[in-house]
Amino acid sequence: MMTNTELLERTTIAKDEQHLIKGDFSPEDATEIINHLITNKIRFHEVRSFSSEIRLGKTDPSSIQRAEELRESKEVLNELITCAQEQGRNLRISSTIAIEII
Repeated sequence: MMTNTELLERTTIAKDEQHLIKGDFSPEDATEIINHLITNKIRFHEVRSFSSEIRLGKTDPSSIQRAEELRESKEVLNELITCAQEQGRNLRISSTIAIEII
């Protein structure tokens, strides 16, 4: 846990990157990691759009579009994982989150 001073020093930088995923994984573990992350992100956008519909009477088109893009990405990634599994190979996954104060 960061102290307030460390957090303040970091926010003056205004940008940071953290490794979210970094390593070699079996196809089974890769499937679990990828599907969990993407499914939760899809759910976030679905809830956001539903909330907009309840509050404003209309869905959030950007959330609907992003959820569809994520579904397509999930399908492509699962095909790649299946290919690795059929070949008896592992996968190297890396994901970095970049945050910038704007």
